[in-house]
Amino acid sequence: MNLSDSIVYAQGKFAKYDDARIGLLTHGLHYGTGCFEGIRGYWAASERELYLVHVRAHFERLAVSAKTLLMKLPHDTDELAELTVELCARNHFEENVYVRPVIFKAAEDIGVRLAGVPDAFALIAVPFNRYYDADAGLRVCVSSWRRIDDASIPARAKITGSYVNSALAKSEAQMNGFDEAILLSADGHVAEGSAENLFLVKGNVIYTTDPSQNILEGVTRNCAMTLARERLGLTVVERMIDRSELYGADEIFVTGTAVGVTHVSSVDHRDVGDGARGPVARAIAEAYEQAVYGRDAAYRNWLTPTYADQKIAVG
Repeated sequence: MNLSDSIVYAQGKFAKYDDARIGLLTHGLHYGTGCFEGIRGYWAASERELYLVHVRAHFERLAVSAKTLLMKLPHDTDELAELTVELCARNHFEENVYVRPVIFKAAEDIGVRLAGVPDAFALIAVPFNRYYDADAGLRVCVSSWRRIDDASIPARAKITGSYVNSALAKSEAQMNGFDEAILLSADGHVAEGSAENLFLVKGNVIYTTDPSQNILEGVTRNCAMTLARERLGLTVVERMIDRSELYGADEIFVTGTAVGVTHVSSVDHRDVGDGARGPVARAIAEAYEQAVYGRDAAYRNWLTPTYADQKIAVG
């Protein structure tokens, strides 16, 4: 796909990507005063349908993020969902996609502030297959960088500027030969990956970091917990997790919109289990794939089809 020819939604209308530019002095660029979401779409070839996953949940979270920065989305949740469907249809996607809604402070001047600064909203969609090789697993390290604290930058909001924290941690990990980083919270407990929530398995119980550790409460995280309980019949416990617990876990896996469900093969050069994907991570990953491709009728309510009953002119 040629990005220049792709269709985006910006300034209240659909336009070519190259026609939807922002100024060099845009407030959100200089000060990180923006919020975003990531929405996945999965192409079910047998049905010739593109399923968008939890569209409304993502926009509901974006509304909260925007409110935190004194911004307001220009449309309600249902309207945003319809715009997202139309955007994907206009681009004629017949492959997996990633949709990026973003709202940002749009003033073109100098000055750090939030109040009284106009907002701008855009939707961009691009083809997207896999973030990591899910079969190989991730070699991770515990980062020397700590997860941002809610008292400094609201950790539960997807604020553009706060992702410098993630970029520093992931870059450090990759430069040291790892795939990904795990950040600890300010008080030294496990928080999350650079862009993923974390789960560990011990015995027949799944543990995941609770929101007090400044995690982003992920949409895919909620899916994994639901599948673990309903499809696997396992207990899921949200609580503080110590770093040393990572070394003794039977399994570790991470979840996220981009990453899906991916197992961790090692932490700080220590194998997790035998280093291979364990039965719990495998079962949840497979159940998640069945759900997002529309193959599990029980979770069809997670999905918004793109082409079914399409009434717009997309030619």
